[in-house]
Amino acid sequence: MSDVARDHFVADFERRSSLLPGSATPSLALARRRALDQFATSGFPSPHEEEWKYTNVNPIAGHQFESPPRPGPGASAALVAALDFGSAAFEHLLVFLDGHFTPSLSRIGTLPGGATVANVAEVLAQNPARIEPYLGGSETAAPFTALNSAFVADGAFIHVPRGVVLDAPLHLLYLSTRADAVTQPRTIIAAEEGAQVTVLEHYSGTDRATYFTNAVTQVSVAPNASVEHYKLQQEGDAAFHVAAIQVQQQRDSRFASHSLALGGVLARTEIAVHLADTGCECVLNGLFLASGSQVLDHHTRVEHAHPHGTSREFYRGILDDQSRGVFAGRVIVHQGAQKTDAHLANHNLLLTPEAEVDTKPQLEIYADDVKCGHGTTVGQLSDDMLFYLRSRGIPKDLARALLTYAFAHDVIGRITLAPLRARVEDLLLARLPEGDLIREYT
Repeated sequence: MSDVARDHFVADFERRSSLLPGSATPSLALARRRALDQFATSGFPSPHEEEWKYTNVNPIAGHQFESPPRPGPGASAALVAALDFGSAAFEHLLVFLDGHFTPSLSRIGTLPGGATVANVAEVLAQNPARIEPYLGGSETAAPFTALNSAFVADGAFIHVPRGVVLDAPLHLLYLSTRADAVTQPRTIIAAEEGAQVTVLEHYSGTDRATYFTNAVTQVSVAPNASVEHYKLQQEGDAAFHVAAIQVQQQRDSRFASHSLALGGVLARTEIAVHLADTGCECVLNGLFLASGSQVLDHHTRVEHAHPHGTSREFYRGILDDQSRGVFAGRVIVHQGAQKTDAHLANHNLLLTPEAEVDTKPQLEIYADDVKCGHGTTVGQLSDDMLFYLRSRGIPKDLARALLTYAFAHDVIGRITLAPLRARVEDLLLARLPEGDLIREYT
């Protein structure tokens, strides 16, 4: 099955490669070809591989997805309006419908100091040298990342020059509306020395449509720069979603990630952060809410390569019905990375006996003057807390919902963007049986 799906993508590349943006640039065409060859060699990952032990992608490999044509915005305008936070909250909105940038539904406000907010296809057409270094596939890229590098046609390109601060956050909305379609967006965020930017990557789509999103995000954080990155994944209920977020940090830089996974029948997010110089700070927050037969997977990798680095990870999962969660967090402290301060915590709440979570926190320490720790828990709602609330007249269902809400709010409360925090709270409360009543208690 995997070989058939692999061959399908290889054949599709042969048909479409000359039509991809930037295909006339020889070096870019060569990089795409190398990425395709790498994917063709590896194929789709198997559960026999350690990194994919708990997440079987055969449902993706068993479906022949096609790259969709450019859609008209009319049918999707209402969907965009429902997902938009409004110009008062997000001055900048870039909308990508079925993998294509849609200017008529987007808005880009005033940008200070030569900052660039554009779509990848436009940059490839006008100045491919500016973006080409980010699009090459490497020999060690994972299969889905290599596949994205071969087919990438559009996405967001954000460049913030030295010392420039973008006060208004950027909202990137990747919306899928077509069944049996695959989109492979590339998001590139480059913050030069002393720059600051906040970006929300938002993925959504129509329910009951089987489609596949294969996304790659690259973040470059120069010395003393700061990037705050949010990812809200609320794909349609029959969708597949695989995403890789790759971060490079330089001296005294700061990076914060908030990964919120709610949608899709099978979704996986991989976050790899390389603290490549001294004094870097990194915070990874994550929340996954699964129900039905969903499989939601998070893999994180934080590498401390130099001294005086700090990293924090706070991930929580809530699993209902027959859903399954996966969390694998790996922190590597390389030799010479003295004075590293790293902590990783993953806590999971199972709401039914049929729900399941596989969690694997890992520390690899090759330096001797560090402060590192990790912890994980898997459990159900506390009987003592339920008894306490019920003894004060709170009905059983409401008591369970209140405790679930409190468990999730440890991560939601870390969201500094107030409109997004309110949206996520609404999405959580909509899933709880007594969500409307909880508002009266909070």
